[in-house]
Amino acid sequence: MFFTVTLSPSGTQFTVNANETILEAATRQKVSLPYGCRGGRCGACAATLLKGEVRYTTPPIALEDQDSEQCLPCQALLQSDVTLGVSEIKHAAEIEVKMLPCRVHQIDHLAHDVIRLLLKLPDNQRLQFRAGQYLDFVLADGRRRSFSIANAPQDDVFIELHIRHVDGGEFTDWIFSQMQNRTILRIQAPLGSFVLDEDSTRPMLFIGGGTGFAPLKGQIEQAFAQGIQRPMRLYWGVRAQRDLYLPDLPKQWVANHRHFSFVPVLSEPDTGWQGRSGFVHEAVLADISNLADYDIYMAGPPVMVQAARKALCEQAVPSAQMHYDAFEYAEDIEYMLVNKGSVCIDGTSLT
Repeated sequence: MFFTVTLSPSGTQFTVNANETILEAATRQKVSLPYGCRGGRCGACAATLLKGEVRYTTPPIALEDQDSEQCLPCQALLQSDVTLGVSEIKHAAEIEVKMLPCRVHQIDHLAHDVIRLLLKLPDNQRLQFRAGQYLDFVLADGRRRSFSIANAPQDDVFIELHIRHVDGGEFTDWIFSQMQNRTILRIQAPLGSFVLDEDSTRPMLFIGGGTGFAPLKGQIEQAFAQGIQRPMRLYWGVRAQRDLYLPDLPKQWVANHRHFSFVPVLSEPDTGWQGRSGFVHEAVLADISNLADYDIYMAGPPVMVQAARKALCEQAVPSAQMHYDAFEYAEDIEYMLVNKGSVCIDGTSLT
């Protein structure tokens, strides 16, 4: 038994089996819909249910306090043919999602709780992706840990990740204390639809919190590489000055690109800090009165993204101009099998 999904305004149609979500069916048939966490939390995949009925195994968190016309394709199961109001992601259907082995090439401790990880694929492989997408580490027991790709597609010799240590998280504990160069891991990538709107002519605003800087870095570097001359602003919010783990990089961008500006914002400012303080989205609101004229890209903790989204909606920013990636940490106890510096995948040690 299957149902048909029709997308508006494109008119694209695809079929959905009774036991799969709309997003699963779309991905299987190379229809590129927006999505983020895939767990019903972030709301990045939200679409308008224009016609038909859907159901959920568990009520999604992202639909709390939302009207009944909203639908989450990542969780929705069909009860009839439906029509959804949602824009497809252009060009993403051309990118194949792959399961690949990779080797740790370099580990850089950028801050007290952030490392930069450079991953090397086999010599005959390159990862085709779009700036802002993410990858999954596939663990021995089948669980996954997701991290944004921090480099731009044109710089694909290595895959760059920025990983923050999570207190009590076995996976990040292992990365920070035991992982070594040449450790072999398995990844699935590229994933996600947090990508630049390359057809737009609007100025670009980037709002990051913590390691939410990572996907924004890739997007900004892609925009530079493409010669985009639209005004670009980056607001990067962290707790203290030491949490600006690549402080010189945005300064280099400012020096090299006249149309780019950078504002760091500290929520718990150090003594003597003379820059901006408070919440990062509040600094944006104080500085920019015409936010509805911008394409806005947001990445970071869910509480930051949610607060920014709410504030932007109140400023009448169209939803189509808000692009975001809310970082979620896994709720289950992280678990890995580690053997002589290698991660065991499906019981096999890759050394």
